[in-house]
Amino acid sequence: MRVGILAGGMGSRLSEMTDRIPKPMVEVGGRPILWHIMKHYARFGFKEFMLALGYKGEVIKDYFIDYHHRAQELVVHLAQGRVEHLGRPAEDWTVHLLDSGEATQTGGRVKRLLRYAKGQTIMLTYGDGLSDVDLKKLLAFHRSHGKAATVTAVRPPARFGGLQFKKNRVSRFVEKPQIGEGWINGGFFVLEPAVADYIEGDRTIFEQAPLERLAAKGQLMAYQHGDFWQCMDTMRDLRLLEDLWRSGKAPWQPRGR
Repeated sequence: MRVGILAGGMGSRLSEMTDRIPKPMVEVGGRPILWHIMKHYARFGFKEFMLALGYKGEVIKDYFIDYHHRAQELVVHLAQGRVEHLGRPAEDWTVHLLDSGEATQTGGRVKRLLRYAKGQTIMLTYGDGLSDVDLKKLLAFHRSHGKAATVTAVRPPARFGGLQFKKNRVSRFVEKPQIGEGWINGGFFVLEPAVADYIEGDRTIFEQAPLERLAAKGQLMAYQHGDFWQCMDTMRDLRLLEDLWRSGKAPWQPRGR
């Protein structure tokens, strides 16, 4: 099964970084967040990816074209123009690098990915969010209900520590990893080909009319994931992900795997 990743956004709230590179190439622990996302899918056996490129898509193309060399130590024989690779092979992934248009909205990118998949069920996620969601269980849930689409519902992460107080005296401070109420779209979709029929074209925002119509028709199911999920929308988010990686306790990618 192919995994579609929306990798064409500008990431305006991370403009300190994204004036030079597309948002999925912003690094966490010395690797693009896109790599972390793909690594998570690969852990569950999903190793064929379709990347819907847009803003500065050439940066992502160059990264994967050079990936085999980047991933290994090298010996360069200058006289022969030959490169010898040392150490273990690079990841066994197949990556489709698809130009979906710089101005194309998320719905247009999703529709193009579904068409490219030629009638096959696909998994889909955004190029800026990390989670420890069990992707095998997600897929099994999707197959169990027979509807057109499944979205992973997550708890929104708390932006600030929680305070409890009495008469201005703080009685308890809790730095909550997630708030306890409500569910939001966390990405990590499974989509049937029929979802393309709910998307008009390149100007369609996937999170608006298509998902609303799918829900109204009873064709959208939610897989509830109450554990780790974190988007990378701001510098604060990026610092949080960096801290988790440096701690050696990154929930989305256990070290050594």
